[in-house]
Amino acid sequence: MARLNRLNLPDVPQHVIQRGNNRQASFFADDDYAVYLDKLHEYARKYSVSVHAFVLMTNHVHLLMTPSDERGISRLMQSLGRYYVRYVNSTYRRSGTLWEGRYRSTLVDGEGYLLAVSRYIELNPVRANMVSHPRDYPWSSYQGNALGKNIKLIRPHPLYMALGKEAKERQNAYKKLFRRDIDEDTLVKIRQGTNKGWVIGNDRFKVEIEEMTGRRASPKPRGGDRKSKQFKERMREKANK
Repeated sequence: MARLNRLNLPDVPQHVIQRGNNRQASFFADDDYAVYLDKLHEYARKYSVSVHAFVLMTNHVHLLMTPSDERGISRLMQSLGRYYVRYVNSTYRRSGTLWEGRYRSTLVDGEGYLLAVSRYIELNPVRANMVSHPRDYPWSSYQGNALGKNIKLIRPHPLYMALGKEAKERQNAYKKLFRRDIDEDTLVKIRQGTNKGWVIGNDRFKVEIEEMTGRRASPKPRGGDRKSKQFKERMREKANK
């Protein structure tokens, strides 16, 4: 099956994943994480991309970002990837590729899923059994979104800002979101959506994206929609042949 073209729309959030080649480590020391975040900050400003959430795992990264134009995120990821590979190869006297081909990404329905994707990203170290709570992991945006650490890289999304009038109020409201687990259905939608390029959102949002881009935003139902009038008519036609 041919790989789907990426969906890139201005002012629509994207969940981005980039993995190390063959799932091998991409970060080897604290300085590596710091360098990556510093350059992410630089290129996000250069290409007018707002970074809302992130986590740097040992062998992959998750980013939640909103571009101001269609090419913003692709330019950011290309520049960041090239710089970081040169840095790692020079620092550790190695050669060759570091990342697993191209990064994966998909559009996120801000109204219904943005905060869920943000939580999904920041809970990665917990799911990986690296820490018992996201506050204990130093290389994620939870430090800023929930604990108030000054992370210059982060530009809060309007939905995050709507959590409260004051910074402390927003942080407390955000922390409360982590008191409950992300339900399994949402986990599957986020994982499959990002890995396969399907839009993360409700049906109305998906229809809007399909109309704007001319590309399917979700997979076709297997076997067709068995409750639809069209499906039943096709079944009758087959039975009468």
